[in-house]
Amino acid sequence: MVYRGVQRQSASQKASRLGRQVLGVPDAPEEEVKREAKRRARDVKQAAHHFTEGAKLDARAAKRDAKETRRALERRIGKATYRSGSSWVERLARLGYATKGVVYALVGALALAVAIGAGGSTTDPHGALETMGAQPFGQLLLVFVMVGLAGHALWRLFQALKDPDGEGSDAKGIAKRVGYGIGALVYLGLAFSAGRLAVASSSGGGSEQDWTAWLLSQPLGQVLVAAVGVGIAGYGLSQLYQAYKAQFREYLKLGEMSLREETWITRGGRLGYAARGVVLGLVGLFLIQAAVRFDASEATGLGGALQELLGQPFGPWVLGVVAFGLVAYGLFMIAVARYRRIA
Repeated sequence: MVYRGVQRQSASQKASRLGRQVLGVPDAPEEEVKREAKRRARDVKQAAHHFTEGAKLDARAAKRDAKETRRALERRIGKATYRSGSSWVERLARLGYATKGVVYALVGALALAVAIGAGGSTTDPHGALETMGAQPFGQLLLVFVMVGLAGHALWRLFQALKDPDGEGSDAKGIAKRVGYGIGALVYLGLAFSAGRLAVASSSGGGSEQDWTAWLLSQPLGQVLVAAVGVGIAGYGLSQLYQAYKAQFREYLKLGEMSLREETWITRGGRLGYAARGVVLGLVGLFLIQAAVRFDASEATGLGGALQELLGQPFGPWVLGVVAFGLVAYGLFMIAVARYRRIA
């Protein structure tokens, strides 16, 4: 029996030595064997991590290659498709986007001058048109702006009625097309103001307080003004969402842009939509306040909203950022005039 026990112990020792040899671990105390096993496990884990990181890098490279391939295809095939839709509608649309960009860039530049203490006052698109008219050859410039804004109004009306972007007839699509229709009225009114300024010394249009007072005097006037305020504030929020999601990229011919152009146009669009969202949100809130207090003097437009920013803590800095955003929005609209997909 003693012999068998010794024999079994010898077999166990042999198996242990064989296991160490398989693992490549020399004969050593048990603790050293455990440490060696842990070290090898860490090596395996690190190797797996490096493999995973390499796979991620390969996936990103493949994604970039696919993007470049898509752009190349758009350049070769898509250009013909885009250009085949060239018509008077497209020309008016592109002129309209460029004109809108000039007006907003001027509004932002005037507000930026106020923010840095260079003088002047904040204003809205109507005030920007008056500033244009006061320049040399101002009347001629206003005529061109009038044509451009009228073209933008017609394009918005075309979007509302014909749905060239394929927004659809569901609730979301209908809401967008109704918004296009309202935009057509707004820019048609702005074009009319530019025409009046081109032939007269003043546009003769009413202020925000005037039409707010008129609305308040109507039956259910407070409800109407509050509804308009909620609509404008909601539109401002949608502009902020647009800045976050950058959905405007869906309507651009990205394949015709370089990577640098795409990056800067996207950044400018995001900054511009964010600034516009802040200002429109304030305009809507002031209208709601005018409805609640039944006081038309509480209402204000884009210029008043910018002036309100100036009165806040760190006002010049806040106004400067928003004004710079409006300039960016204007430049973005000029880029849209070049790269917008128009069916």
